[in-house]
Amino acid sequence: MQDTSTLLVCALLVLPALAGESGATPITLGHLVDEMADLERLARWPAPAYRTVQFSSYDRRSTTAEAPQWFSNADGFGREPIPGFLKVLRPPQDGQAGLYLVAEASGPGAIVRGWSAGMGGVLRVYLDPPDDTAEAGKEMPVWEGDAYEFLARRSAHYMKSAGVDLEARDAFIQQDADYFPIPFQNGMKVTWEGKVSDLHFYHLQIRQYPVGTAVRTFDPQRDVREAEARIRAAVEALTRPRVVLGDEPVALEGAIEPGRNWTWSPPGQGPSAVREFKLRVESDPLDAALRGCLLRISFDGSQRPQVEAPVGDFFASGPGVNPFSSLPFSVDADGALTSRFVMPFEKSVRIEIVNHTSRPVRLTGSVRLSRWSWDERSLYFRAKWRADHDLLAGAGVIDLPCLVALGRGVFAGCAVMIMNPSGVPTAGGNWWGEGDEKILIDGELMPSMFGTGTEDYFNYSWSRPDLFDHPYCGQPLDSGPDTAGYISNHRFQVLDAVPFERSAAVFLELWSHNRTPGLSYARVVYHYARPNAIDDHRGLMPADLRIPLLPAREPQAAGGATGARFHYFEKLGLEATAGRIQTVPFPLATQLRLVLWQAEKGARLKFNLPVEKDGRYAIHFVALHRPDAATVRVLVDDRPLATGSGAEVVSLKSAHAPRMLNVGFKAVHLEAGSRAVAIECIEPGVVGLDYLWERNP
Repeated sequence: MQDTSTLLVCALLVLPALAGESGATPITLGHLVDEMADLERLARWPAPAYRTVQFSSYDRRSTTAEAPQWFSNADGFGREPIPGFLKVLRPPQDGQAGLYLVAEASGPGAIVRGWSAGMGGVLRVYLDPPDDTAEAGKEMPVWEGDAYEFLARRSAHYMKSAGVDLEARDAFIQQDADYFPIPFQNGMKVTWEGKVSDLHFYHLQIRQYPVGTAVRTFDPQRDVREAEARIRAAVEALTRPRVVLGDEPVALEGAIEPGRNWTWSPPGQGPSAVREFKLRVESDPLDAALRGCLLRISFDGSQRPQVEAPVGDFFASGPGVNPFSSLPFSVDADGALTSRFVMPFEKSVRIEIVNHTSRPVRLTGSVRLSRWSWDERSLYFRAKWRADHDLLAGAGVIDLPCLVALGRGVFAGCAVMIMNPSGVPTAGGNWWGEGDEKILIDGELMPSMFGTGTEDYFNYSWSRPDLFDHPYCGQPLDSGPDTAGYISNHRFQVLDAVPFERSAAVFLELWSHNRTPGLSYARVVYHYARPNAIDDHRGLMPADLRIPLLPAREPQAAGGATGARFHYFEKLGLEATAGRIQTVPFPLATQLRLVLWQAEKGARLKFNLPVEKDGRYAIHFVALHRPDAATVRVLVDDRPLATGSGAEVVSLKSAHAPRMLNVGFKAVHLEAGSRAVAIECIEPGVVGLDYLWERNP
């Protein structure tokens, strides 16, 4: 975000104030809440038009793409060379905290998203601040308190204070972000009082409406109670998404031989919209079919399909079937894929699937259509996928293009699918997403949306390997350990969609903690645009549509594993009191093979761990997690080890896909020599083991 809002305000003066006419109904909290689950709004140019702007703690040494320090990364850890704010209002002195300007905007608008990785200090949010400098400082903030609580948890606070008993987590609150909207008529100002030496990552996204747009400034007590019914309806629609409009679904069915295609187009269709698109793919292997079958959707006879993506990746579930539920997409564990993005057209729609695999594929599904009033505000839905395989990550930072488009449209989010072949077992060291998002609108040279890390864009923090899903964001896949292996992230921008009048350019930095050859970075962008818009998409080739295999690799003593010593389980002389032990091929393991123990309740898997000298040691297992896995505890010299949470019992179960996770235990004192280690089965199942690592903490 640029250090001034002047240019943005000037740009807004030329936009039509469609809601600013005398007598127009003002935009309220209730109107904005209604928009949160309204996917149809994305398919029309917004009225009133608005701009979306992001304020963040990005490194202020980054100026333009060809200037020095474009990839600077001091963006909230503390001790930045330049404080990551618009302005220093009061420098810190005599040990006192400083006062900083976080965000400032003139005219009508709304806060639509906040995010933070744990910002402390005191945040103050002022709505409609006075223009008269004599009155400055006398205004009352609508928020004064903990910064993280406003940026990431404000909805709970405002509903509680207004006496509205509603748990809105997973609706407004999504990981470390909160989408509770706060409208204002005459501008806003946000300040932060704190120590810049402390953690202060933040994002604050706002809409700016044209001058003259009628907006009712947020009043916490009045507006939350007044909009309670609409808030409840939005929570229901966001957390239990379904299509309520449209004709009866039309069944889809087909069989596609290798190298052949399947098409569907409804006869005699006038202006209409696809409201729901369901698909199920059957093939063996299924993962290869979901990546190798290319989905193309063309509206009104376009020879450049507006949608071109592998089937599975289009639904933000790639590679493979990785269940999640969001507002526009659902992926079920049985392989059912559902899209609720609204896709209007004036005359016709054509859906094509091309089988670029070596096996036959069977398709079933349905399409639900509805009538659509096509006009000058109608937009085509577009989803374009691209992949860069065999990247050398960590050899320097690069900007990966996600979308470069010319024309009028709305950016509505993206999904990324990563194959990260790092040998470091911890996120500190194998993290692939240190890079920022950069979104440039209407010819900007400096992004009006400049982020602080890839996971921050996707609404979480600290490169966490957790699986999660929310209405607007999710991480349905992370095969591990930590953030190595296969990873899938997505974020859909609805309330925080980004309209553009002339152009949009979206980039994600590739910034890896360590040098990692062979990384694959695929991404799909969802946007809407008027007919005749153009983008930089290159038609996909069969060679693009592959799932890169993880290579054999050695564990690396770097990052959070610095100083570690590694021991492959297959070389530790394992003995089981009951249950079969075998070494089997396994594509997620470092050497592509894994020790599997069919564990019975009460049985123990025993081995000896060599310890070089007396001292404290933290022990970690890289172990298989899958639905039929066992629950175990680990003992050293008959003393049980405790995890970081203090638990002595460890479940190795995962909800669906197999994962290789790093199981860490609290440090214990070990004497030099051969220490007896036992894995005891508490609940029967499979125990899969790659390697053990230990180090002196």
